[in-house]
Amino acid sequence: MKILVTGGAGFIGSHVADLYIENGHEVAILDNLSTGKKEFVNKLAKFYQADITHKADVEKVIKDFKPEVINHHAAHINVGNSVKDPQFDAQNNILGLLHLMETAKDFGLKRVILASTGGAMYGNNPTPSKEDMRPDPLSPYGVSKRAGELYLNCYQELYDIQYAALRYANVYGPRQNPHGESGVIAIFSEMLSKGETPIINGDGTHTRDYIYVSDVAQSNLLVLNTEFTGVLNIGTGKTTSTNDVFDQVVKELGIDAKKKYGPERPGEQETSCLDYSKAQEVLGWQPIVDFKQGVKQVVEWYRS
Repeated sequence: MKILVTGGAGFIGSHVADLYIENGHEVAILDNLSTGKKEFVNKLAKFYQADITHKADVEKVIKDFKPEVINHHAAHINVGNSVKDPQFDAQNNILGLLHLMETAKDFGLKRVILASTGGAMYGNNPTPSKEDMRPDPLSPYGVSKRAGELYLNCYQELYDIQYAALRYANVYGPRQNPHGESGVIAIFSEMLSKGETPIINGDGTHTRDYIYVSDVAQSNLLVLNTEFTGVLNIGTGKTTSTNDVFDQVVKELGIDAKKKYGPERPGEQETSCLDYSKAQEVLGWQPIVDFKQGVKQVVEWYRS
């Protein structure tokens, strides 16, 4: 298949692009390199340095590559910044998607795979969260991701373009940007390995469902082979507190470090955990890498 991976120079998108290429697909990558890195771009992929918020850029890429599938990972992912500047979040996560869809629908697009959010979609509803639960996002980021899902449903109804919205838990692994806010394992690994002390937001008891990036990439591959349309949770069904994340990173580094706490961030929910049984049923997918093994691999990557 001809697959355009937006955000394919970024953390998750680059792993997805690599896996697609390993499995024989023709891949192009669209990325503005604002957070992605050129060295993460697979050498066998066609690369377009472009911005999804610039309609002319998007039109040029779509008309040149003519993708059958768009795997959409380009996005604004900073929950705290989405609270401070919801317009910027919407420009990236809503208008950026519409720029892609409005052009690609006329050039043979058959399917869209959207990197959505499970962590920010369900709010403080009881966990583990299931796809049939009412969405209750607590941040503009969660709202914009839900809007993307709804827009894709409209494009399916209007133009018969299939879509799968993969609602990720908290993804972690090699290549994650440790200078943002969304990758606590990456942040802790880099700072602690340098002898610095990261600040834990709140009291560290908030819990998250951490899913390793290779498992996430595998879900993006498996969904290509189905005609499924709708939303799927991609998580582990297990939770880990921020305090426990800190302790595990410290253990893998073999150091002695004390926790330092700061204020909670606005728009953050207390816990998130995803029930992945639907993805298991539809895709034959399940997480493989457990948390301790994953943290070990991240720490090794930041050490190298």
